[in-house]
Amino acid sequence: MTPPMAIDIQSTVNTQSATFSDRLTVNGVAARRSKAPKLAGGIAAHASSDMFKGPGCGKPSAKRWDHRLNEESKSRKASSLKRAAKYLKNPGIISLGGGLPSSQYFPIEFIDVKVPSAPHFTEQETKELGLVKRIGKYDIEEGKSIYDLHVGLNYGQATGPPQLLRFVTEHTEIVHNPPYHDWQCCMDVGSTSSYDLACRMFLTRGECILTEEYTFSSAAETVRPMGVQCVGVKMDEEGLLPSDLDSILTDWDPSAHSNAPKPWLLYTVPSGQNPTGATQSYKRRKELYRMAQKHDLYILEDEPYFFLQMQPYTGPNAPDVPLPASHEAFIEALVPSLLSMDVDGRVMRLDSFSKVIAPGFRLGWITAAEQIIERFVRHAEVSTQNPSGPSQLILFKLLEETWGHSGYLDWLIHLRLEYTKRRNNICYACEKYLPREIASWTPPMAGMFHWIKIDWQQHPSKESKSMPDIEDEIFHASIDRGALIAKGSWSRAETNNPGSDMFFRTTFAAAPADKVEEAIRRMGDALRAVFHLEDKTTNGTAN
Repeated sequence: MTPPMAIDIQSTVNTQSATFSDRLTVNGVAARRSKAPKLAGGIAAHASSDMFKGPGCGKPSAKRWDHRLNEESKSRKASSLKRAAKYLKNPGIISLGGGLPSSQYFPIEFIDVKVPSAPHFTEQETKELGLVKRIGKYDIEEGKSIYDLHVGLNYGQATGPPQLLRFVTEHTEIVHNPPYHDWQCCMDVGSTSSYDLACRMFLTRGECILTEEYTFSSAAETVRPMGVQCVGVKMDEEGLLPSDLDSILTDWDPSAHSNAPKPWLLYTVPSGQNPTGATQSYKRRKELYRMAQKHDLYILEDEPYFFLQMQPYTGPNAPDVPLPASHEAFIEALVPSLLSMDVDGRVMRLDSFSKVIAPGFRLGWITAAEQIIERFVRHAEVSTQNPSGPSQLILFKLLEETWGHSGYLDWLIHLRLEYTKRRNNICYACEKYLPREIASWTPPMAGMFHWIKIDWQQHPSKESKSMPDIEDEIFHASIDRGALIAKGSWSRAETNNPGSDMFFRTTFAAAPADKVEEAIRRMGDALRAVFHLEDKTTNGTAN
């Protein structure tokens, strides 16, 4: 992957997406709900996206994936205990069948949470204008809410409670509107867990999984102990290259991969990819999906950074590009998802609240074809069981009872602006402090990572030192100067293939702007010391 110099970057992207006449809008949610049956949200209540989504008239059915599910997944039966919970809704039923503890012995009477009132999202505004939302033990019985501690602190279904599943189903239809009719959502305990469950549904020891050549380290570390090899697909500044994916699969040589069969499962992070920060354009995603159809691939679309797509990078002292003026304009400004173009049902999309609300909730959801969701639920029933009740209750109070779909999109637009500022800050610092003779980068369009390429061939000892040795020297020189940066080699999909290029990953997500700038200055000092570059003065300040 060879990113061009930052000064040459063009951030314009074709974001035109497919639309359908029955697409749900933010303003259409209330009308749809008014025609739906009353939501039944008792203990361990059954829930399915079919209860909350549109009819999908004219959309095709998903393909069947029996040939891709492994024997373990196909052999799973429904949980007897979870299945019995459906009878709890029967009027007058007296349950002696399940191991449900009595809510009388839940030692929590209520939980108060203070949340921002849209559009007043800053910490100071929340402190002054925020709303205190109380979650009581018996709010349902007392007519105060449709979700309470009596329900939320007890066992639940693997799909998640209907109260929150309804919101994420509607949100998915508003933003992505999958172009086949039998799609469903399922709540989960975070995308890392969902990825693990998906790999255990699809993969068998001795097989391979396709990923970007630099991939999320936990994704690779999940499958290696399963006896599954990662096969890295080459990348450029827009992420995964469909042409290389095609070449790998067309010319697959089992003998070069421990006699593994041709891979068919692809894991990809299309927006703000971890670790490179690359974002696949609409055209790139369409071509990737076409390759998936050609080779009958199934895609795991991991998108924690989808809503951290930012404003175009215009450089220092350039005027800001105006934010989208409406919810519809905001959605149209996002590069469309693979899910939104998935006519076959060959995409499992992993969504997360970790990067847009808080990772400690350990809460997200997947969207996939009904067949895949059903198998996923069978696995979750005997492993994670159900997402955290308190997490779901708090997010329900925030998303459903406080913000609604309109306020949530307002929050996401707010994040777009805030992360744009943070991205700009680190790019300005790189232009100011990094030696351009050896360092180059592409301003990221999404996410929280900035990927910096180092021309290690200019190292004065390149004849006697290997690339890993020079990478380690840069890493420790930065540490010695008080800046922690991540080695690109840590994220190599194929650990036995170091590649020919050197990268370092930096993040602009958490540290304050002045700390980010100082860390980049220290990294620049380290690079100059390691490469024996002459001290230079930038804007009157000696580095």
